[in-house]
Amino acid sequence: MTAVSDSPAPVPEPLRCAALAADLDAADFRSEPLRRLWGEEADDALGRGMREPILRAIAGDGGVLATLGRLFVLGMPQPTSRVATAVPRLGVSGLVALGLATVDGDSVAPTALIRPQSFVDADGVGEWWIASDLDEVALGTALPPDHVLGVGGASRTLAEIILPVEVERALDLGTGCGIQALLVARYARSVVATDISARALAYAELNTRLNGVSNISFRRGSMFEPVAGEAFDLVVSNPPFVITPRSEHVPEYEYRDGGLVGDSLVEQFIRTVPSHLTPGGTAQLLGNWESRDGWSGLDRLAAWVEGDLDLWVIEREELTPLSYAELWIRDGGTTPRDAAFTPLLTAWLDDFERRAVSSVGFGYVLLRRPEAASDPLRRIEKIAQPVSGVGAALRDGLAAHDLLASGLPKTLITASDVTEARHLLPGADDPSVIELRQGGGFARTRSVDPALAGFVGACDGDLTVMQIAAALADLFEVPLGELWADLEPRIRSLVFDGFLTAAD
Repeated sequence: MTAVSDSPAPVPEPLRCAALAADLDAADFRSEPLRRLWGEEADDALGRGMREPILRAIAGDGGVLATLGRLFVLGMPQPTSRVATAVPRLGVSGLVALGLATVDGDSVAPTALIRPQSFVDADGVGEWWIASDLDEVALGTALPPDHVLGVGGASRTLAEIILPVEVERALDLGTGCGIQALLVARYARSVVATDISARALAYAELNTRLNGVSNISFRRGSMFEPVAGEAFDLVVSNPPFVITPRSEHVPEYEYRDGGLVGDSLVEQFIRTVPSHLTPGGTAQLLGNWESRDGWSGLDRLAAWVEGDLDLWVIEREELTPLSYAELWIRDGGTTPRDAAFTPLLTAWLDDFERRAVSSVGFGYVLLRRPEAASDPLRRIEKIAQPVSGVGAALRDGLAAHDLLASGLPKTLITASDVTEARHLLPGADDPSVIELRQGGGFARTRSVDPALAGFVGACDGDLTVMQIAAALADLFEVPLGELWADLEPRIRSLVFDGFLTAAD
């Protein structure tokens, strides 16, 4: 078993956090200035675990930004005199008091990373400073089990899908470094952030103070225990969903391993969260789900949702047991060159074999408690391609589902990001394929026939839905009832997917 972190957890003392924020601000310690300092290629290389290109780009640069870049972005010791110049308000002793560095002779060694993290939401573009534990590049070894992760791919995925809606109370369950709580705090009057790790909560609190956010409170505990009996308008979670063998010699990382067998943690979350949602409240989480004994993971997940809850699941990818095991063994810093790799791989594959697991899906889940009785939404789909504006697309999809419950709107308009493509065979007068394409959201493409294409093309807000349908019936010389029976369900689908919106 890998040892726990040698460095203590940070101490988020308010005045010192404010002083550090002022120093970082004065140094323009932000993504774009750093990227300009060492170049885009070097910056991208760091994301692949290589810091040498950055070191070469800023070799000999003893300036404040370069010093802070080496210290907090790369996690490298720096001369005490340079660090003192870079953080004049906080001072080197303040860095030590915050638990972010140690001093050894004439050198300051970081015990944490601080990296700028840009974000884009409905209110615009912004940036936070996010502190976390030293990564593998800085440590030069595998990660300790109590490692507090910075902003990784899963964190960014969850951030992209959160509904941009104003709420009273929100919960970030398993907050880690606090990135989701910071994002949700922009829309919620108050946020409760929980984690089983005291170390993670210390980082999350430090990050809120670094970024001047005051509407987040912190509680320690497992799953929903810290909020027993409470309900929220929005629950978000990037839980420790990784499926890890429960074997003595397999490390358990707090940031990713929930301590349960298989996908039981995701099942537990989905079965429990409804009791913590207000009417109209929504829960969003990332997760893994196993396909077992011929029963697909998506079908198993759907069976965990009971009652009148709305469910929308998007599976981003599906991995074989071997691919899944290799992914997460490497994530812990162990490669096939290491002696520990084969025993770990054997443990993973044996674990999957015991449960007859054929594949593991990854994606995100949205659950909603309807405000009033209605036909619950049940949408389960696979979308592998990168998407943008997913949070807004999910929000608008829920709104469209509610709207369609009372029938089609009287008048529709075509969404501004929708384009039409027609494909013709050489010499043909009529298209063999007509496609409607979205420019945003899930970037869906729909094949349509001439009648539906004509309907969408006429939805400019002037004519009603039935006026357009009647005109098309005359044009194609078919009875209106027959045409409408064919068009109506497909129009509803286009409304739900955001190709068409209500004119009002």
